[in-house]
Amino acid sequence: MIAVIKSGATAQQIDGLQSWFHARGVKTHISEGDYQTIIGLVGDVSAIDTDLVEGLEIVESVKRISDPFKRANRKFHPKDTVIDVGGFKIGGGNFQIIAGPCSVESPEQILSVAKSVQKSGASLLRGGAFKPRTSPYNFQGLRAEGIDLLLEAKKVTQMPIVTEIMNAVHLPLFEEVDIIQVGARNMQNFELLKELGQCKKPILLKRGFANTLQELLMSAEYIMAEGNENVILCERGIRTFETYTRNTLDLSAVPVLRELTHLPVIIDPSHAIGVSRYVKPMALAAVACGADGLIIEVHNDPRNASCDGAQSLTPDEFDDLSADVDKIREALKV
Repeated sequence: MIAVIKSGATAQQIDGLQSWFHARGVKTHISEGDYQTIIGLVGDVSAIDTDLVEGLEIVESVKRISDPFKRANRKFHPKDTVIDVGGFKIGGGNFQIIAGPCSVESPEQILSVAKSVQKSGASLLRGGAFKPRTSPYNFQGLRAEGIDLLLEAKKVTQMPIVTEIMNAVHLPLFEEVDIIQVGARNMQNFELLKELGQCKKPILLKRGFANTLQELLMSAEYIMAEGNENVILCERGIRTFETYTRNTLDLSAVPVLRELTHLPVIIDPSHAIGVSRYVKPMALAAVACGADGLIIEVHNDPRNASCDGAQSLTPDEFDDLSADVDKIREALKV
């Protein structure tokens, strides 16, 4: 349920209304827009008399939200959420590119890639330290050492870092990580999501390859319900019967999510397509349809990569992609 407050209501009146709601066992969330203030109610609102609330002097209207996701709902928070990561803003018209290797392999590799993608326009550095793999015999990542190498690259380049967590017990290792990524396989690991809701770090939440957009938003709700509203949604492709690509990139997710939620939406064409030569056209299409950013896999030697070399761009290919992204974004301003 949301209560739209009339313009001119004083802070004291709004505080009094919130206290009235709290006394009835519901939590409140204030969203202040340019033209109106909204009080969102979370919890069992069945006992709240909407006619009574709507009749209050400072209340313009009351609406019940039928969607199961509340905090992530645009009705609850009409203004776009903007997430600031080390001075780089994502959402609300702010666009960023996150780039780097699928997995951190060595100090030389991660630093080389970091410098090249930064030179080409990437704002944030990605790199896998913990790698969930289908086969237990494949490379699982350098784990804590991988995070240390990312932090060393950050010291040199000043780029905020993004890396994936697989287990809540590893959270102490992520204290200096700027954005914690939740991969597709963990999108519905609800205990992990609740733990991440206790921290204030931005969470990059990837859609599961067999999950609906509503399920993605409900997973975001798990994080937000614990108090962390710094969630970035990521579309990374869904599993279909198509075999020419690794997954099918669902670009319709961008306009749909932008209508449903205030949270930023970015696209991962690398995992969605799985074939490096198709990454650029799909990345440009993602920019054209309104995504708030891209996350791109870049490796200095894809043929010898420990993980996902087939979908990784070379630094030169990323440079070419980044230049065309700028052209698309400039064209959209016309």
